[in-house]
Amino acid sequence: MSEADKFQQLKNWGMLIVLALIWGSSFILIKKALLVFSAGEVGALRIVTAGTVLLPLAMPVLKHLNGRQMGYLLVIGFVGSFIPSFLFATAQTNLSSSLAGVINALTPLMVVLVGALFFHATITWRISMGLIIAFLGVGVLVLAGSNSGFSFFSDFNFYGLFVVCATVCYGLNVNIIKYRVPEIKPKTITAISLMMVLPLAAIYLLAYTRFSFKLLHVDGAWTAAGYVTVLGIIGTAAALVLFNTMVKMVTPVFASSVTYLVPLVAIFWGVWDGEKLFPLHYFGIMAVIIGVWIGNRKSSLSK
Repeated sequence: MSEADKFQQLKNWGMLIVLALIWGSSFILIKKALLVFSAGEVGALRIVTAGTVLLPLAMPVLKHLNGRQMGYLLVIGFVGSFIPSFLFATAQTNLSSSLAGVINALTPLMVVLVGALFFHATITWRISMGLIIAFLGVGVLVLAGSNSGFSFFSDFNFYGLFVVCATVCYGLNVNIIKYRVPEIKPKTITAISLMMVLPLAAIYLLAYTRFSFKLLHVDGAWTAAGYVTVLGIIGTAAALVLFNTMVKMVTPVFASSVTYLVPLVAIFWGVWDGEKLFPLHYFGIMAVIIGVWIGNRKSSLSK
């Protein structure tokens, strides 16, 4: 292996690790922001910051898009960014950041499942097996509650289902991008789709929440707003640019490995912040990661 190849390999691993750190840290940032702001305020501010920072990329290309493309980009803005931002924030009002990060690992399987159900994509027995195992893990995580055993009805954590719904949104988002607007560049898709939902998020944040009041009168509000700003700018806008760059430089198998690193980063931050994981939680975590690995491995290798 030449020195150039070694440097490129090191660069690829560096991008992968940085991306995993960024996405894996998103959940602890949401948790810290929720100490001051409501789930709606966190979700809206995340969209406002991410959409604003990407406006320079969106404005120059607007004139090159037609009505059909703009319609799909609006849908992408909702299912790819707007709705998941609120779902994750709502979930973490009663779900640990570490478990939210683990359940989010369902995203690549949801991409395949939604594609099979609505976009005529093929789903293999291996993917089906991965889905079953991963959903078993999610079931354990939401049924285990906050103690060391099952508590089916008294402590069923419905908030984990908000994360599952967010991964379904991501699955729909990726398939719309793949099958409905393949001619548009990923950076353009994200920039314009965020620009289209930015006004709604801003109106909701400033007119229908106590966000402005909290900034002026609540201790720690500016720090919490800083967490969400980092989440929007780094965790959404910058991470997208980095991921798009990485996908063009490495194999699909290598790029998909970020799926398994993100939960590990989320768990690290959660445990560091005092979150407790019980034996059944570890069982559920392993089931989710193994299920995603089984289902994603086949689809990645076949590309």
